[in-house]
Amino acid sequence: MLKLGNLILNVPFVQAPLSGYSDYAMRRLALDFGAPLTFSGVMLAKSASHPKVLRKPAFRPHEDEHPVGAQILGAEPATMAKAARALQDIGYDIIDLNFACPAPKVLRRQRGGYLLNEPETVMQIYDRVREAVTCPVTMKLRTGFDSSPQSYDNFHRIVAETSERNIDALTIHGRTVMQKFTGEADWDTLAEIKNRFSKTTIIGSGDLFDPQTIVHRLETANIDGVLIARGAVGNPWIYEGLRAALKGEPAPPRPSLAEQAEVIVKHFKGICQLHEPTRAVKYFRKFIVQYCRLHPRRRQVHRALIAANDEIQFLAAMEEWYGNEMLSEVS
Repeated sequence: MLKLGNLILNVPFVQAPLSGYSDYAMRRLALDFGAPLTFSGVMLAKSASHPKVLRKPAFRPHEDEHPVGAQILGAEPATMAKAARALQDIGYDIIDLNFACPAPKVLRRQRGGYLLNEPETVMQIYDRVREAVTCPVTMKLRTGFDSSPQSYDNFHRIVAETSERNIDALTIHGRTVMQKFTGEADWDTLAEIKNRFSKTTIIGSGDLFDPQTIVHRLETANIDGVLIARGAVGNPWIYEGLRAALKGEPAPPRPSLAEQAEVIVKHFKGICQLHEPTRAVKYFRKFIVQYCRLHPRRRQVHRALIAANDEIQFLAAMEEWYGNEMLSEVS
């Protein structure tokens, strides 16, 4: 169980907000495979605070996906509060504040992970957002901006002050902003934080690519939950595998080629509902890289699917590599 304010989830994991990935098609698939809560991709508060932007279907939650969260990124407390209220008003069930993004363009604009250098600003944003909405409010952090003592102190100050204010949850990625995704995530720091702030809901993030590792991290760090990010891209099966692992049940069998094809095409068709077909094919390529990992002829399949330039070519390649002839050939 994972408690996030008034949201009670029956398993201790959620799908992360993934910019450029976690659109409705990916979120719906995650829910089908057992994710109890998903997030849309990160939104700029400046954009999300405008009614005209929020009228676009891509920004709005769907009726069949609740609970669903929105994550916002910005540096102005008033704008962040306005965006949070607007997103709550159009149906999002939880608001997450991003103070972790390491993307260079975000840091140059002094947003995301940059704000770990400014604990006062972080707390001003939190307070304004908390006043603006009635839904749960959570916060995404990294373990510091860099490995300096000052960064360490800033990080701990933010954790301490948000804990004093009874924040609904803190999600912590076990790397500094400057590390981006290099090296290994530091789960020892997450364990230390949970031990020190035992009453605060702590959600861990970083290098979670398979159910066994996730269960191990939950147990050894003694944290309340985990955020599954890159490990879910092109791999919605991670959720059903994690549900089984948490119950101590055997891992589900590896999906057959037919099962893989069904999921890939379903995901692709979902994206075609969001984008015109030619653009959908190009957009879907970043998912293909991951989906192909399960195929016994990964490299050939990857080349064939990436080469598709429209929906007809893509579905023809799927039939060639995942259809009946291919199934009998590799069985």
